[in-house]
Amino acid sequence: MIKSFRHKGTEKFFATGSKAGIQPKHAMKLNEQLSVLNAATRPEHMNVPGWQWHPLSSDLAGHWAVSVNGNWRLTFTFEREDAVLVDYKDYH
Repeated sequence: MIKSFRHKGTEKFFATGSKAGIQPKHAMKLNEQLSVLNAATRPEHMNVPGWQWHPLSSDLAGHWAVSVNGNWRLTFTFEREDAVLVDYKDYH
């Protein structure tokens, strides 16, 4: 279950469907990814074909990312069986 967000727009989108804080063209895929992440109990559950699931390094070691579109990624980590610090960013 998703327990916390870093990106307020993504949190609002997840809770209400408002696209105000995200790229509207990403809404469909981001919704699917957030739904899977909400049901996930470990990072490997996000290893879906085409999502380019990968671990992050450096200051984000212990976090994971999936591709939303282009350079946009959904990043997250887990505390026990809950997703936390969910972020949505253009990180390249």
